[in-house]
Amino acid sequence: MRTSKQLLIIALCLTPVVAHSKDIPLGQEFDFEQRADSLHRHFLEGRREAIPNLICPFQAPPKARVVHEEPSPWETTPHSWRRGITATVFWVGEKPSERNPTPNNASSWDPNWQANYGGIDHPANRLGHRPAAFIPQLNPFYIALPYNDIAPTGDHQPEAAKVIPWYWKSYKGSWTSVCKGRWIAIHYRGKVCYAQWEDCGPFHTNDWQYVFKGHAPKPNHNGNAGIDISPAVRDFLSIRSGYRVSWKFVEDHEVPGGPWSQWFLPSQP
Repeated sequence: MRTSKQLLIIALCLTPVVAHSKDIPLGQEFDFEQRADSLHRHFLEGRREAIPNLICPFQAPPKARVVHEEPSPWETTPHSWRRGITATVFWVGEKPSERNPTPNNASSWDPNWQANYGGIDHPANRLGHRPAAFIPQLNPFYIALPYNDIAPTGDHQPEAAKVIPWYWKSYKGSWTSVCKGRWIAIHYRGKVCYAQWEDCGPFHTNDWQYVFKGHAPKPNHNGNAGIDISPAVRDFLSIRSGYRVSWKFVEDHEVPGGPWSQWFLPSQP
């Protein structure tokens, strides 16, 4: 197979010299090799100048060439407040009742929640912001929201990747929730408490429209409650079941120091 340069030399040999002699220096008039090199260089320069003006030299559609950079781990993701949300109190080890038919010895993501916590987080027997009977092995500042990202099969729910803002930054495979341990801020009358998402409820576990899109919570028998709070959160905000609060997701680096980050200290009052 002949190269473009060889074909160019053949074409020059078949072209009458007189027709182009006025445009070619005398030293190059009969030097076909040098003429071919010169014309080939001009041809390549013309192609290079034309490429930037093409939509895509590989004929790829414009969207295929859009690159989205992964956000910096220190970049703040904007989250909105969910306002006027009825809160109810729940706790690790809570027994089933008429208003809470599901026992809390296990959570949606931890079948051994009570054992891993270290015992029952009794709401009436407190020492500061922790249970008086023992030092908990997990953060006593915890909450529940009515969404479970893990399906019974162990895979993530089909909508999870679309509606959870941090999904791909936290994804670790099947059977591992990207929601468990997520920090949220709870506000009540000028005071803000920080807690971690550790269970699903009240009542519903599929209300992603409320949790991630800001819709009203689905109706339930507890005054349409949209968040369960632990006794530590209750005591810090000085509220009880039925109070209305505001809450929003926060990034890890936005969580200030406080009892939610010092709960493991034995000297904590």
